[in-house]
Amino acid sequence: MKILIVAATPYEVLPVEQYMKANFVPHGQAQFQRGGLNVTLSITGVGLTATAYSLGHIFAGNRFDLVINAGICGAFNRDLAIGDVVQVVSEQFADMGAEEADGRFTDLFEMGLAGPNQPPFAGRLLLNAVGAEYDFLPKAKGISVNKVHGAAASIAETAQRTQADVESMEGAAFFYACLSANAPFVEIRAVSNYVEPRNKDNWNIPLAIDRLNEVLIQMVSGLAA
Repeated sequence: MKILIVAATPYEVLPVEQYMKANFVPHGQAQFQRGGLNVTLSITGVGLTATAYSLGHIFAGNRFDLVINAGICGAFNRDLAIGDVVQVVSEQFADMGAEEADGRFTDLFEMGLAGPNQPPFAGRLLLNAVGAEYDFLPKAKGISVNKVHGAAASIAETAQRTQADVESMEGAAFFYACLSANAPFVEIRAVSNYVEPRNKDNWNIPLAIDRLNEVLIQMVSGLAA
């Protein structure tokens, strides 16, 4: 079985990389083998563009049985606690469109630049229908942005418009690439902060990374077994 783990930054998946170095046979800088399981670790860089380019390059010459996007996120949904790990089952490009003269946001579908069901979209969303059948983690609706939210007015508008639980800077590009390449995939995110007026004193990135990697290690060790 071949799996690919994708993260925006190396520190988000450092514990699982250390686990694999200790428990798997390394092949080169980013591949690890244990029995019939081959794991490739790829660091894309931050953001939608870097993620899309990296995955397009990888998928051009490789096929995987499972692709995992792992990272941290901000939560709109206050039922989620800092450190909670969720499976993101839908994604949106939340800021791809136009700002109207009155400040209203018009997305690319309303602008007629894409059809709401034009593949890989389904009803304006990017959906992981197969992954959503599994209940190993709480499920969440995600949005992806080029500029994370940090002001009350834009937070309220985006939350109302998208009904999202979490936001990241890569997830929608990951969904788009995997759906376009017909690659089985799952996106898991750990909550490092709430989406609120920006105050980094309220963030807990170390806790989120610890919890994220606990889940990743469980997944990798389970597949290896």
